[in-house]
Amino acid sequence: MSPDTPTPPAGVPRLGVVIPALDEEEHLPFLLDDLRSLPVPVEIVVVDGGSSDETLAAARNGGARTVRGDRGRGLQMNAGAHALETPWLLFLHADSRVPPATRSALAEWLSDPHSCEAAHFAFQLDQEGLWWTVLERGQRVRERVTGLAYGDQGLLLSRGRYEEIGGIPDLPLMEDVEAIRRLRRIGAVDRIEAPIVTSTRRYREDGPFLGWLRNAILLGLYSLGVPPRILVRWYRPRLSSGSGPIPRCPA
Repeated sequence: MSPDTPTPPAGVPRLGVVIPALDEEEHLPFLLDDLRSLPVPVEIVVVDGGSSDETLAAARNGGARTVRGDRGRGLQMNAGAHALETPWLLFLHADSRVPPATRSALAEWLSDPHSCEAAHFAFQLDQEGLWWTVLERGQRVRERVTGLAYGDQGLLLSRGRYEEIGGIPDLPLMEDVEAIRRLRRIGAVDRIEAPIVTSTRRYREDGPFLGWLRNAILLGLYSLGVPPRILVRWYRPRLSSGSGPIPRCPA
């Protein structure tokens, strides 16, 4: 942590968790259960983008503060960051899970953070089987080659690094990829080897192979300079909040 980053008194949250959400009443409680077991003082903000279900009630019942924001993941992430005063920020997707080993790894990293003051976690899917294993390994290879991580791997960074890149980019798609790119232009991004467990529901909605192919093509086109406002036309909205099982959380 940089010398200018204040250290809160003991028991005061050092970590603020920001969760952008839209129609996530089914998945959100499980993530909040995981976060309540973090071995560090934490403040959680759920930023709702206009849900038609009971997402806000689920957030409050799970011990999170709630903020209403304009729809759009980047806009919601920034609204949550601005609602917090913590020196560290962790951005998570609402349908992710944080296993016990990852909670411990997060606390350990915060106790002695990398000098770059930014990190993401390892990638793990919530289903078992050959195809899901292939996707996990493929993501590891892509990450090593490009240095880019998915947004559902979580993004942990100091308040200073967040402000240094001007916050999360306000893009209709690829806001997570662009945030990592901006961080890497001005410094390193560490990798915490413990995983954030990611829902496979988008892959299952589109079909596992077609879901993977869509993501690969969109990322490739973005890397070639195609604007997100064009790419988003080929990224159809999620069908529903309850499409499939709750992401498992390994013991």
